[in-house]
Amino acid sequence: MDEREKMGLIETILFVSGEALPVKRVAGFLDMSPNQTEKLLDKLSDTFNFERRGLQIIKVNDCYQLATRPEYGEYIENFFGTVKKQTLSQSVLETLAIIAYRQPITRMDIELIRGVRCEYTLGVLLNKGLVKEVSRLDAPGKPILYGTTDIFLKTFGFSSLDELPPVDEELQ
Repeated sequence: MDEREKMGLIETILFVSGEALPVKRVAGFLDMSPNQTEKLLDKLSDTFNFERRGLQIIKVNDCYQLATRPEYGEYIENFFGTVKKQTLSQSVLETLAIIAYRQPITRMDIELIRGVRCEYTLGVLLNKGLVKEVSRLDAPGKPILYGTTDIFLKTFGFSSLDELPPVDEELQ
């Protein structure tokens, strides 16, 4: 695959994802080093900027995301009425539900329940402000304990955690 095809694939991945992706994840998918991948992302971003496209590539820490240009925000709102809210993936929702019902909870406990690693989904939830680090467990390594935020409550229409729907006894 040549450079142009790789840039097209990166653009497609960012578009379909709808959220910020870590450079290492994109690099692993393309079988490239993170440094090479970052150079392609920067080149793609420069192309978007030079051509004044309606989309831009933004970088937050070591993650990249495809987003609309701020100068087009008013037009988007006029066209759609309101900006469409982003949806959360199934894996992110599962992780969020575990945190909501079991908080405070460590990442390791979340992974034991889900049966898969959850750094990425936890990162998405932290970036969106739906969960936060509430304290540290008094155990070796002092693992972080996670809990939900007021943004979580507002987003899902709850005034308190007491309003969460009950969970079947079988599922606990």
